[in-house]
Amino acid sequence: MSSSSSRRRDPAVARSVLVACSGNVVEWFDFFAYAFAAIHFAAVFFPTGDATSQLLKTAGIFAAGFLMRPIGAWFFGRLADRRGRRASMVASVSLMGVGSLLIAVLPTPGQVGLWAPALLLFARLLQGLSVGGEYGASATFLSEATLPGRRGFYGSFQYATMIGGQLLASMVLTLLEHQLTAGEMRQWGWRVPFVIGAVGSLVALWVRRAMPETVSAEVGRERLSGTLRGLLQHPRAVVVVFGLTAGTSLLFYTFTTYMQKYLVNTAGLSALVASRVMTAALLVFMVLQPLFGVLADRVGRRRQMIVFSLFFVLATTPLLQALGRVSDGWTALLLVITALTGMSLYTAISGVLKAELFPAGVRAIGVSFPYAIANAVFGGTAEYLALWLKSQGHEGWFAWYVTAVCLGVLACSLALPRHESASHLDRA
Repeated sequence: MSSSSSRRRDPAVARSVLVACSGNVVEWFDFFAYAFAAIHFAAVFFPTGDATSQLLKTAGIFAAGFLMRPIGAWFFGRLADRRGRRASMVASVSLMGVGSLLIAVLPTPGQVGLWAPALLLFARLLQGLSVGGEYGASATFLSEATLPGRRGFYGSFQYATMIGGQLLASMVLTLLEHQLTAGEMRQWGWRVPFVIGAVGSLVALWVRRAMPETVSAEVGRERLSGTLRGLLQHPRAVVVVFGLTAGTSLLFYTFTTYMQKYLVNTAGLSALVASRVMTAALLVFMVLQPLFGVLADRVGRRRQMIVFSLFFVLATTPLLQALGRVSDGWTALLLVITALTGMSLYTAISGVLKAELFPAGVRAIGVSFPYAIANAVFGGTAEYLALWLKSQGHEGWFAWYVTAVCLGVLACSLALPRHESASHLDRA
């Protein structure tokens, strides 16, 4: 394709990316609102025990939501491969809004007893089902809608907007903590982000209905399209996606959602300082995504992933040990930004990296299903395992566990195609 042709297509590509990513922000705001608000409602739904045991129970529900991701990945991945990416993305954001609305109006244990935590669990299962399909469908759409040679740049906006949703959730909580007392946050303030998320889902639903489609109807009618049988015809790609996701999701949730609690519960910083640190760090993280996407377009995705893997094999344990000893917010911010800068080597290219491993008929399910299983096993349990090891007096073991899983990421990075010309995205 000529450069002039690429320039003519760039505005259309940018519009497609904007439409897809606007819904992505809402989807991930809704999902991460739970993680940031949990520090305030843990004592409401689980009034017995100390702070660690209360957070452990909310972390258990957070992990349970991840168990629905493989089901959501299969269902929405199949829908995306057979009925189109747009249909899948509209359905997933609708379901996320239902989950957020349910959490926003939940009764407390004082009103309905054990039904309260049970309903909280049910709402998180709905959200886990939704987000299980969101990643694969949006990664596939962005990879297919963008131009060869610029896929790293445009694809980076998937994670940029995912982080944006996380950042907005953090900012909303920080603002509420500034304006409300601790008692007000426990009584009703924690509900506000879920109300915002439910309203935002309606807006995203309207926007996504205008999305263009990136896969032909003929692909969807193929016998093996969107099926696990069709997916298993690409075993090497499935293993690589699973292995990459195992370590990267573990790292991501360690240095984002769990980090707020780690800074409070281990380092001893106040909840307000920890929220400020994570808000600032996530803002930097979001801005870095397009820069690392451009870098990958220049140096190659495989080379960038090898650097990423080596960095975290060497740096994970020292970073977590240092963060556990910090006594001020500025030092914590510097250390978290260091970790998230390293994460950007992967997050900026995560979607296109996986999408190019599969043909169109199983691309959405191929990106989402092995990703969801690994995310549930390693990412969803990160916070719970870290808190459980702390409760057993072995908190330091968690850092070495993360480091060990990162060795698997290095092996999978070395197994990636050496030349991006092998990408299925460029094949008819």
